[in-house]
Amino acid sequence: MSSIKQVINDAVEKGKEVYEKVRQPNPIRLRDLIRQIRSAKTAAEERAVVNRECAYIRLTFREEDSVWRCRNVAKLLYIHMLGYPAHFGQMECLKLIASPRFTDKRIGYLGAMLLLDERQDVHLLITNSLKNDLNSSTQFVQGLALCTLGAIASPEMSRDLAGEVERLLKSSNAYIRKKAAVCALRIILRVPELMEMFLPATRSLLSEKNHGVLITGVTLITEMCRQSPDMLAHFKKIVPNLVRILKNLIMAGYSPEHDVQGVSDPFLQVKILKLLRILGCGDSDASETMNDILAQVATNTESSKNVGNAILYETVLSIMDIKSESGLRVLAINILGRFLLNADKNIRYVALNTLLRVVHADNSAVQRHRSTILECLKDADISIRKRAMELCFALINGNNIRTMMKELITFLENAEPEFKASCSSKCVLAAEKYSPNVRWHIDTLLRVVEAAGNHVPDDVVSSTIQLISETRSEQAYAVGELWRHLSVAQLEFQPMIQVATWCIGEFGDLLLNGQADVTVVEPQLIEIYQKILWSSQCSITTKEYALTSLMKLSARLTQEVGSIQQVVSAFGSHLNIELQQRGIEYSQLFTKHNHMRGPLLERMPPFEGVRAGTAEGDKGGLAITNGLDNSPDNQSLLNDLSSANNNNIINSTHENNESNALLLLLGGMEPGEGDTVQPVPSSTTSLGSCSISAPHSSTLNADILDLLGPEPGSTAPSTTTTTSTNPAQLSQTNSSSDQGLLDGLLNNTSSATTTGIISLNASTNSNSLPANNFIISQNLSESNVPGITAYDKNGIRLDMTFEVHESVTTINMVATNTSLAQVTDFLFQAAVPKSLQLQMLSPSTTSMAPSAALTQVIKVNNPNKVPLRMRMRLSWQANGSSMQDQGEISNFPPALWQ
Repeated sequence: MSSIKQVINDAVEKGKEVYEKVRQPNPIRLRDLIRQIRSAKTAAEERAVVNRECAYIRLTFREEDSVWRCRNVAKLLYIHMLGYPAHFGQMECLKLIASPRFTDKRIGYLGAMLLLDERQDVHLLITNSLKNDLNSSTQFVQGLALCTLGAIASPEMSRDLAGEVERLLKSSNAYIRKKAAVCALRIILRVPELMEMFLPATRSLLSEKNHGVLITGVTLITEMCRQSPDMLAHFKKIVPNLVRILKNLIMAGYSPEHDVQGVSDPFLQVKILKLLRILGCGDSDASETMNDILAQVATNTESSKNVGNAILYETVLSIMDIKSESGLRVLAINILGRFLLNADKNIRYVALNTLLRVVHADNSAVQRHRSTILECLKDADISIRKRAMELCFALINGNNIRTMMKELITFLENAEPEFKASCSSKCVLAAEKYSPNVRWHIDTLLRVVEAAGNHVPDDVVSSTIQLISETRSEQAYAVGELWRHLSVAQLEFQPMIQVATWCIGEFGDLLLNGQADVTVVEPQLIEIYQKILWSSQCSITTKEYALTSLMKLSARLTQEVGSIQQVVSAFGSHLNIELQQRGIEYSQLFTKHNHMRGPLLERMPPFEGVRAGTAEGDKGGLAITNGLDNSPDNQSLLNDLSSANNNNIINSTHENNESNALLLLLGGMEPGEGDTVQPVPSSTTSLGSCSISAPHSSTLNADILDLLGPEPGSTAPSTTTTTSTNPAQLSQTNSSSDQGLLDGLLNNTSSATTTGIISLNASTNSNSLPANNFIISQNLSESNVPGITAYDKNGIRLDMTFEVHESVTTINMVATNTSLAQVTDFLFQAAVPKSLQLQMLSPSTTSMAPSAALTQVIKVNNPNKVPLRMRMRLSWQANGSSMQDQGEISNFPPALWQ
């Protein structure tokens, strides 16, 4: 019964198809379909028309309707060009290609070029049809096959048909040779080893008089020279031929067939100039041969129209790339200078972009067009302004620094926000390199900070602070200027306020005693600080700067110390945890430890260098040192002063040449981790807003031992330190006062507001104290495990030190950027055998300036005491490119598992 139903249903369906076929008129023409689609008023109407036509085309394809196949495929190609799917017509294209009719072949090959590509295996089915048509007696059929092969040839198809193409490349018909040369270009791109097959026929193309053959031949030779050094050496012999062809083009009379806006075949001239540039690069003889013709092209080409500008542009590139004469280079740069005066924005952009490429080759010639380049900074087009800005920085030298910097700062004031950060950084670098004197340098940096507003990057703030800090003779002038800025400052611009508060905090005495050439009274100063600290427009970072600066001023003012104490104490209940910590901790210096406030808040020594991005958590921190006296013996501990960051923290390395007995503060203990040490990821040990270091000798400074825990007079073990801090000279204090300072800090800060824990594993006390996002411990047991250098190449060095407690090994890794480039997105990955357990803590940062470093802690649990091996992978960004490397660390000290 079911089979009977199936037969009936099939009969009904067949009857419907016959009826539809009889009822359906002839398919509409392509022009009618285009008219219907264009008349659609909405996208939905257009889709309806396309879907209806595609349904009809599918029906005719299923019915094997060969009468209207060509028309239907043509409509399908138009639908494909509109972006609608048309892959179902691929096989119909193959059927049209196999048709003996030329009109069918033409549509079929067009469809193959549009619907097929080398990634689809279907295209291999037309290989035999292509071979047959390449051997056709009709040149137009051969041309269709060559065009299609040049568009979709895959490596397999290229190997199969390369012989046919090489044969047609020697044809006497210029129409076929032109298309065969284009097809040969596609083949050598897909299969470079077939290049030698076309070599004999290629040289003969340059003797052609037909310009179409010449263009394709020059293009083919250009690609061969780019891909193969052997081909480049071989074709250097044709330089005289190319010079002769180019000269004929310039000197030839009017030819209607090749004339374009009064220029004889500019397309061929451009192609020849590109090939000459490749052949003359690094070759003195070839360059000498083409010098004269390049000069003729540069002087005889009309620059009032785009075709002439295209030829001149290629001429400039050729002159600058080959070993040309100096006069010719000046001529090329003068052409670019004329381009800068062109009304067309595209030509001006091209000129700036090219000048930026060649400025290092002939800086003096580009300098002649400096005024025109500066005018481009005012252009309405943002891309032109960007290129002009980059070129201006490349032109700066010691002679024009004043003029250029003035123009660039004017540009910076009105520039878009996306320009301000990079422009201000480059202004700082240029001023540092070429500044005529220190005062001009300071004025320039202050103007840059003011002009860039809130878009100033951190390195600009750091550089400004460093310059003022290290220039003692100009500190009074700088503080006076900064006070003028601060007194009228708009509070929404944070960087200028940060620089001003930092410097006034350090050198406020110069402002008050009249050395700064400005009259300031203490109440006026306090009023400005209160305005900043309680303003809703100022960021938390700016308030950290201001609060620390105000604390510094408490040691420099004489009348308003009480007012300062009130302001600082008010921050003890601030909603922000960082400001609350600073308020509480600083308040202790007014009460229990008032006798230490003056020495602790002395001026910091001049910075030796800026390390932007270090100690990011210590914004505006206060540097506090131990109680070393000013004796010559103690001064031996205070050598080798290192750099400081941009936020009131001085990091210094202390080395004791006599005893080498320094306390290790850069270790930490997580609660619940036992004795597993987690090093501090920064070189500064931070107590809230304070940076504390404890250089120690077994014979000197017993009071420091009291501060850290052991009994006075006890001998501290010799340890190795990685701590850095401010070596400011303080009067020696006794052990009880130092212990009182620590107790005061411990007892007056609630643990509920902490952001970190300090664990002091000393014999007399073990307490917790709020820290500025760090975990700090004092490890009084010496580690005898030597460190290793795990990696040192590609501008990155990895140093590892080790701490062992039972089965847990803590690896303190320091990654240093030994290159001259900024390193960003630094990532260290590691893997160990299954018998070990690995834990990696977050790194201190992911970016490193030149000579800067980052730290990372790695913990390895080795319960079975097996030899430690580790596979590592590094990745980072430098100079705009991605770097990656991997390897194995197998030189771990045996003491880690023995």
